[in-house]
Amino acid sequence: MDLRKFKDNLSSLSIRLSLIFVNTMAFIIAIILFIKSKPILAKTTLSHLLFSTSWHPIRGDFGFFPFIIGTLEVTAIAMILAVPVCLLSAIYLSEYAHRRFRVFVRLVVDILAGIPSVIYGVCGVIAIVPLVRVLGQAVGSPTTGYSLLAGGIILAIMVSPVVISVALEVFRTIPQAARENSLALGITRWEMIKYVILRSSLHGIIAAIVLGFARAFGETIAVLMVVGNVAKVPNSLFAPAYPLPALIANNYGEMMSIPLYDSALMFSALLLMIVVGGFSLAAHITLLRIERRGYT
Repeated sequence: MDLRKFKDNLSSLSIRLSLIFVNTMAFIIAIILFIKSKPILAKTTLSHLLFSTSWHPIRGDFGFFPFIIGTLEVTAIAMILAVPVCLLSAIYLSEYAHRRFRVFVRLVVDILAGIPSVIYGVCGVIAIVPLVRVLGQAVGSPTTGYSLLAGGIILAIMVSPVVISVALEVFRTIPQAARENSLALGITRWEMIKYVILRSSLHGIIAAIVLGFARAFGETIAVLMVVGNVAKVPNSLFAPAYPLPALIANNYGEMMSIPLYDSALMFSALLLMIVVGGFSLAAHITLLRIERRGYT
């Protein structure tokens, strides 16, 4: 009996230490990024860093506004394209699809989630960029194809597995009795989905969208390959942009001889970590509440 209790306590301690280690690493990374960002924060005001459009590292002028706007806009485009399709797909898989088909599609979704981002980027260069170029010419906005829209389309494809998987898990927490009772009242299946499933899953759906947003916000390689990487505020869907992750990936280690350049890139990494971490934390807390409600 004492041996069983000892094993149980040892397992519990191991789990707690693992959790502490993971969270400690996140705090350590944040602290390191903040320390590395202090030189530029000491020389330049935070408002200038966040809202200036002037980016001239050689002159010591670091304005992150074009990069912040580029990141937000390409992420917003991705979510606008992905969310309706993902939610409708999750509803079909949960409420209409045959079990075997559901299992097959979930396997495909899991495979999509595991594909390296550089593969998405290559596919974007081969297929999405020419498509956007043709579309831009058709609507009277000549473009090379490397644009906000191309980045948004690639990101929409990449975040779709995350949103679909989380939405499906949320729908599964709704008791089958709730569906059967609703249908027994004489309402149609779509009305049951609209008034029972979606309303009961609202917080979980929001969590799925937030997780997808966090995934898209921090994506680097695929976006870098198709978005154009021009340090200006985009003025249309067909204009090139320069998201923060692409800025770090393109320049870190190449221009470190420029004063404060290293600190500027660390500051951009800190911004990304704060935004992505905040959205991910909010989504996980919401999902935990949904799961607890499902078990009560």
